[in-house]
Amino acid sequence: MKTILFDLDNTLLGNDMNQFMPQYFPLLLRHVQALLPDMPFDFLKEMMKATQKVILNTRPHLSNRALFWEAMTEQTGLDWDTLEAEPYFDQFYTGPYQQLRPITTLRPEAIALVEWALAEGYEVVVATNPLFPQSAIETRLEWAGLPVDKYPFALVTHYANMHAAKPQIAYYEEILAKLGRTPAETLMVGDDWVNDIEPCAQLGLYTYWLSDEYATPPALGLATAAGPSLSHLHKLLATGQFMS
Repeated sequence: MKTILFDLDNTLLGNDMNQFMPQYFPLLLRHVQALLPDMPFDFLKEMMKATQKVILNTRPHLSNRALFWEAMTEQTGLDWDTLEAEPYFDQFYTGPYQQLRPITTLRPEAIALVEWALAEGYEVVVATNPLFPQSAIETRLEWAGLPVDKYPFALVTHYANMHAAKPQIAYYEEILAKLGRTPAETLMVGDDWVNDIEPCAQLGLYTYWLSDEYATPPALGLATAAGPSLSHLHKLLATGQFMS
């Protein structure tokens, strides 16, 4: 095994989406309303529709970024390039977005595992669902105590550098292609069975399901291993027990 892929939210970073999203949406909407005070449409509704198109993307020649803004233009009739929307959104993710940091939880065991993996010579990838701009994902990595200017990740997936999203197998195939790795050389670590474990198992990657201590896997035998913490995975890897 040469490469370890880590999901971000609720894997490297504690982030309860039931708490995070209800505060994220109105914060983002206020920011957009400053750019478009007289919006003749429901921005959040159109954004979610465009995001769903990215998740279902079957046009591999289009990046998730290109598809998202294409969909937003078609749905709203606005030329978002002319509005210079992307730099404006980056300002949000490096500015007001920071207000959401207290909702999240830094996980020392995640930092310890990433540092150990890098020291052992593994390639480390942040394989978060690439539905957000690079600025949003790098901000959450800072909250996780894993800033990109300190940790030499082989790849951090975001909507501009990927052409598929979770749970599509094509997303993981693209990561392997970028790194020149085979499934047998790669481990995926994540908390979401549908997004992280199922597609990787189908592709032939090793998998570690980060789950509740008493959770039963939806499909027995599909995950290579499972456990309640990254400390547990760290011990398995460090002692050579992961694949034994």
